[in-house]
Amino acid sequence: MSLPSPSRMRGVPFALVLTAGGGLVLATLPWLLSDFLLALALSCLMFAALAVSWSMFCGPTNYLSLATSAFFGLGAYVTAWGLESMPYGLTVLVGGLVGAAFAALIGLAVLHLRGAYFAVITFGLTELTLHSVTYLEKTYANTAGRIISEAPENTVIYWTVLAVTLLAIATAILVRASRLGFALSGIGGDEERAQTLGVNTRRVKVIAFSLSAFFPGALGAAMAVRWTYIEPLSVFNPFIGFQTVLIAMVGGAQTLLGPIVSSVFFSLLTEFLRLRFPYAFLIVLGLLLVVLVLYLPGGLASLFVRRGRQHA
Repeated sequence: MSLPSPSRMRGVPFALVLTAGGGLVLATLPWLLSDFLLALALSCLMFAALAVSWSMFCGPTNYLSLATSAFFGLGAYVTAWGLESMPYGLTVLVGGLVGAAFAALIGLAVLHLRGAYFAVITFGLTELTLHSVTYLEKTYANTAGRIISEAPENTVIYWTVLAVTLLAIATAILVRASRLGFALSGIGGDEERAQTLGVNTRRVKVIAFSLSAFFPGALGAAMAVRWTYIEPLSVFNPFIGFQTVLIAMVGGAQTLLGPIVSSVFFSLLTEFLRLRFPYAFLIVLGLLLVVLVLYLPGGLASLFVRRGRQHA
C-alpha cells in the first residue's frame, strides 16, 4: 500500500492549527451566552463530534452504522455507575474506552457484512444493548434508572464536550491523511482489490470502527450529567443515532467540514421544529433523509465539488 501523498500531509498542520484556534474561540462562549444559547451550543458541539466520528469510518468505507446510540448509551451508563467513585474527567475517558471496546467486539463479529445487512445488524445490536442494560438494572439493582445527585457546573460540561469535539476533529484530520485513511478509502472503493494489494481489511475495519466509537462513548459519559435521571430508553435513544447519520449525510460524509457545518444547521433546525411542531419534527427529519439518499447521496458537499470541477 502506498504512503499518503505529500500534498495531503502538507495541509494537516494548517487544519490542526485552525481547529485549535476555533476551539479557543468557542471556549469563551460560556462568558458570552445565556444558559439557553449555551445549551444550544452544547448540542451543536455534541452532534458535530458524533457526525465527524461517524464519518471517520463510514464515510470512506461506505458502511452504514446505526450503532452510535449504543456507544453513547454505554458511555452514559459509565457515568451513572461510576461518577460517585471516579472524577468526572475519568468517567469521560472510561466511557470512551468502553465504547471503543464494545465496537471492537461488534466489529469482529459483523464487519464482514456490508450494505443493508450491516445497517440492520448494528441497529439490532443497539436494541439488544438497550434491553440488556434494562434487564441488568431491574434484576440486580432493582431500579429502572439512575439518579445523578452531584453534577459538575455547566461550564465544566461545556468545556469537556468541546475538548472531546476538538479531539474528534483532530483525529479525523490525522486519520484522513494517514495510511489508515488510505486503506479505508481503498476498502470503500473495492474491498477485494484492497486485499489483493496487501491491506488487512479486517484489521483496518476493526481499528477504525473502534476509534470512531470512542467519541460517542466519551460524549455519552460527558453529557449524562446534564440529566438528573438516566434510564435506558433516554440514553439509548435511536434518534441520537439517526440524527447523527442524517447530519453526516447531509453535510457529506466523505468530507470533514460538511458534517461540522451540517451539525450546526440541524441542531438549530431540530430545536425550531421541536418547539413549533413537537409531534411532527421527526417526520420532517425522516422525509429529509429519504430525499437526501435518493437525490443527493453525496451530501451538500458534493454540490460544491461539482461546481469546483466545472470551474476547473
